[in-house]
Amino acid sequence: MELFFKTEREDGLTAEELRTAVKHSLEGRTLHRVLLIPPDFTRFYSNAGFLTNTYYHLLRERGCQVDVLPALGTHVPVSREEAAAMFGDIPYESFQIHNWRTDVVSLGEVPGTFLEQATGGLWRDPIRVEIDRRVLDPAYDLILSIGQVVPHEVIGMANHSKNLFVGVGGSDMINKSHMVGAVYGMERMMGRDHSPVRQMFDYAMEKYLQDRPIVFVLTVCTAPEGQTRTHGLFIGDTRRVLEEAIHLSQKKNMFFLEEPIQTCVVYLDPKEFKSTWLGNKAVYRTRMAMADGGNLVILAPGVERFGEDLQVDRLIRKYGYRGRLSVLEQFRRPENQDLRDNMGAAAHLIHGSSDGRFTITYAVKQIKRSEVESVGFNSADYDTLAAKYDPQKLQYGWNQIDGKRIFFIPNPALGLWSSRDRF
Repeated sequence: MELFFKTEREDGLTAEELRTAVKHSLEGRTLHRVLLIPPDFTRFYSNAGFLTNTYYHLLRERGCQVDVLPALGTHVPVSREEAAAMFGDIPYESFQIHNWRTDVVSLGEVPGTFLEQATGGLWRDPIRVEIDRRVLDPAYDLILSIGQVVPHEVIGMANHSKNLFVGVGGSDMINKSHMVGAVYGMERMMGRDHSPVRQMFDYAMEKYLQDRPIVFVLTVCTAPEGQTRTHGLFIGDTRRVLEEAIHLSQKKNMFFLEEPIQTCVVYLDPKEFKSTWLGNKAVYRTRMAMADGGNLVILAPGVERFGEDLQVDRLIRKYGYRGRLSVLEQFRRPENQDLRDNMGAAAHLIHGSSDGRFTITYAVKQIKRSEVESVGFNSADYDTLAAKYDPQKLQYGWNQIDGKRIFFIPNPALGLWSSRDRF
C-alpha cells in the first residue's frame, strides 16, 4: 500500500485534503482495534496531532477501539494540557505511556558484523532490538505510525522505523543507536538517507516486524511564523513512502547558505523546549552553517533542566558538553560505568558541543546561569539578549542588528542549515 499526497501550494495541503487522504487510507479495511503511534509534544509542528485526531474519530465512528501510544523515546510523558493542545479532543484516558526501561520486549539483535560493515568498522558490537509490548499485541488489526520526516542528527532523516525502534523502543537500541550515530559523525548523516543508523532500523524492521500490520503516515512540514504547513503526506507499509518523503523534505527543510554564519540567533519556543536535551537542536541543526570562531546564541526562555529524566540530567551535569574527545575519554575510563550504561546520554554530550569551533551561549530564565556554565556553555540573561535580539521582531534569515548581520532561526527542529561547502 502506497498513497502519496503532495501540493505545490505554499500554504500546503488543506485540512479537508488531509481528511480525505486519511479516509482513503482506511478504505477496504475491517478493523476492530487500532493502535496509533504519533510523536509526542516535542514534534508539535509535525501536524501529527491533527492526523491522529482525524484517525481517532474516523475509527471510533466505525466502532473501533483506539489506543494512542505517543512515541516518547526517553522524553517525559505527554501531559493532559499538551495532549489537548496537540491532539485536540481525544480523551486523555485513551493515551498510553511508553516506558523505555520497563515496557519493552526483546525481538533479537542487529549483528555486530552488520554494524561493522555499515559503519566502516567504527562499531562492531551487536545491538539488541526491543519494542513496546503493545506493538506485538495480536489484538491490534492495524498499527499506524504517524510522524514527520525532517533532517535529524542521529539518523540523517527522522521517522519511519525510527518512530518505532526509538520512539517506543528500549534502552539498548535507544542508547546504542545514538552512540553509533555520534561515533560515525552527525555531519556525515544529517539530511541523508541510508546512514548506518537508518540501515540498522531497516534491518530490524525487515527481520522482526514484517508480520505486524504497521502502516506509516509521514508528513513533510514547514512552520513559517509558527503556522504548520503540510506539503506532503505519505501513507503506506513500504520503505518507498519514506524515500518519497525524504525527497520532499530535502527540498523543504534543508537550507544552503552561500556564506558561513558569524552570529546565529535561535529561538526555542518555551512550549516545546524545556531541556537542553531538546534545545540542543539549535546546535545540531546549525553547526554545518556556523563559521569557525562564530557565535551561536540560543534564546531559551523555557529551558528549566538539562535531561528529559533525572538520570540523564544527572549525567549531563556530571560530564558536561565538553567536546567529542573529552566525552570519549570519559567514556573509556573504567570508573565511569554510569556513562557507558547510558550511551544515549554520551552521544548527546558529543552532539551538543561545538568542539571549540564556535561559541554556544544559552540565554535562560528558568535555570541558574551558573548551572548552564557548569556544563560547558556560555550563559546570558534571557531578557537582556531578547531585548537585543527580539524574537518577535526578527525575521527568519538575515537581519541587521547594531550594524552587524545576524541569522535568525525561529524553530531549529524544522530544518537543517548548512554552508554549501560543508554538505
